Amino acid sequence: MSHVLHRNISKPVPIVDSADGNYLIDENGKRYLDASGGAAVSCLGHTNDRVIQAIKDQLDKVSFAHTGVFSNTAAEELATYLIQNAPEGFGNGRAMFLGSGSEAMEAALKLARQYHLERGDKQRSKIIARDRSYHGNTLGALATGGHKQRQEPFAPLLIDVHHIPPCYAYRFKRDDETPEEFGIRMANTLEEEILKQGPETVAAFVAEPVSGASLGAEPAAPGYFKRIREICDQYGVLFIADEVMCGIGRTGRLFAMEWEGVTADIYTIAKGLGAGYQPIASVLASEKVIDAIQDGSGNLWNGHTYMSHAIACAGALAVLKVIEEDQLLGNVRTQGQKLESMLRAEFEDHPNIGDIRGRGLFWGLEVVKDKTTKEPFPAEANLSAKLKSDILENGMLSYPSNGCVDGIRGDHILLAPPYTVTDDELTIIVETVKNSLETILSKVSK
Repeated sequence: MSHVLHRNISKPVPIVDSADGNYLIDENGKRYLDASGGAAVSCLGHTNDRVIQAIKDQLDKVSFAHTGVFSNTAAEELATYLIQNAPEGFGNGRAMFLGSGSEAMEAALKLARQYHLERGDKQRSKIIARDRSYHGNTLGALATGGHKQRQEPFAPLLIDVHHIPPCYAYRFKRDDETPEEFGIRMANTLEEEILKQGPETVAAFVAEPVSGASLGAEPAAPGYFKRIREICDQYGVLFIADEVMCGIGRTGRLFAMEWEGVTADIYTIAKGLGAGYQPIASVLASEKVIDAIQDGSGNLWNGHTYMSHAIACAGALAVLKVIEEDQLLGNVRTQGQKLESMLRAEFEDHPNIGDIRGRGLFWGLEVVKDKTTKEPFPAEANLSAKLKSDILENGMLSYPSNGCVDGIRGDHILLAPPYTVTDDELTIIVETVKNSLETILSKVSK
């Protein structure tokens, strides 16, 4: 009997024993190709020698010292690397390091509030985010996200966050609109919400540059984030870009916002930063935000015991160096184009695949009951969970999820393989998804 409080306490899960490159191996010797990086985490696979060695080397120096007293070399070097490689216009900002994406989002929200207080804007406390988004599982982060199914059990505990529609072309774009017109229309819903709430009360707008867990790799329409940036500047609202899942190379650029031609005021990054070798996340604050704090109290009002943990920072710095030295951003773009072509060739005309979307090595397939009407399968069919189970049985890890239509209905399969994925592994990924779709759809349709 397991004494671990597993996610599902009534169903045993395989016990992982070891790893080999992009594969995980359970205690019975079964191999699983990791086609989702866990949850877009393991961007370098599971056995990168340089990252492992960097962690060992740091252990020989020092593992932990409280940041109320000390900094450490690994954290200093990691922060310098990230700020020097941040999107153009970010300026001479700073970085803090925490343990998870949820912690990072909590810290980003607090930082946005502190920024306004330091400037004397005491009324600015409201947060606006997008429906059908996911920003983490702690209470503040969960409230900021727009996933009804995840929020429902904890609704009485959540802060009041205001939501606008997502930039979700498959469900929201009108037939008479160009992609650019659609993007501007959806961005303008932010201005409408700011005016509704009162511009003097709004602290920040939060969005994923490429939506992850809730929408399945949905990139924004052309011009969307440029208009978002204009609106935020016009009304004095901070823009927080949640790159926890889509950042650190996942889309083929170090930061996903680089594709948009504008930058955010605050970034949250996590999963690809540590590549799973150590738990780590980061909040990057732009020069504008830092200047407000320096000109005010001079103190960060949010702290955690394990901030800037030396071992985690050393591992993350090694991950970034591997990505740079092995030119993996280019590989993400090259292999991502191959994956897109393979997915479109296999599923473009599939009667139950309504949409294929993504960027880099971050792709989603939206599964529908009726391709013509876009009708989703009913929530009680539990399609995404069945797909995940069958794909796992067939020796592969994937990330099917539900709720993309209205927070409850709507199924998609998210694929986020390592940046080192080979052509043969891409073939395995597409074939495995195809076979599991056939198996599960044949049962659900009966």
